[in-house]
Amino acid sequence: MRHRFVDDLMTRDVTSVQADTPFKEIAVILAEQEISAVPVLDGSGRLIGLVSEADLLRKEAAQADPEGRGPAPRPASEFEPGVAAATAQDVMSTPVFTAHSGWSVVEAARAMKEHRVKRLPVVDDTDRVIGMVSRRDLLRLFLRSDRAIREEIEYDVLRSTLSLDPGAVQVHVVDGVVTLDGRVPRRSLVPVVERLCRGADGVVGLDSRLGFEEDDTRRATIRTEG
Repeated sequence: MRHRFVDDLMTRDVTSVQADTPFKEIAVILAEQEISAVPVLDGSGRLIGLVSEADLLRKEAAQADPEGRGPAPRPASEFEPGVAAATAQDVMSTPVFTAHSGWSVVEAARAMKEHRVKRLPVVDDTDRVIGMVSRRDLLRLFLRSDRAIREEIEYDVLRSTLSLDPGAVQVHVVDGVVTLDGRVPRRSLVPVVERLCRGADGVVGLDSRLGFEEDDTRRATIRTEG
């Protein structure tokens, strides 16, 4: 089985800004390129922060309402540091949680959940940005066709990995939900088959109806008791 990694899903052509890039220029970049965040680099090209739409909106929230509606804005000093300033360094979020290209999709998803972020810059060993991975990128795995999932399970899992006879287990996939029918040689193989099938990229559920020819778990229990 070949699992997909961050390197397979990340966006490689990443637009970045410098610490002194003006607020307005960042807003234009986000709008024109239809992206929601840009990494901020220092003079050596290393990652020092991230500016998102939310960061820019915090700056905007500090401004007076031109229509005079709503409560008067608080002085800039009452907001988080930098929201009234006008460069990337002043409004960027730090520290930046990052990913590496060799991470599995599971690792990236866990990091996003743990840090409550929607995206992770992907960096190399010198903290240089080589890509960006977002929640949307990770969800692309679940857009795999049912046919692709079924073929991977049949050939990579059942035949190549477990060396089961062709036709011993029938695989049906509908909307990412895998149904397994058939019999395997030993009872101990049932949880192994189920675990490997659940781990196939794009699988959202598993309905296992597997039987077995020999209950090797019972024999092992008898030997242990004896």
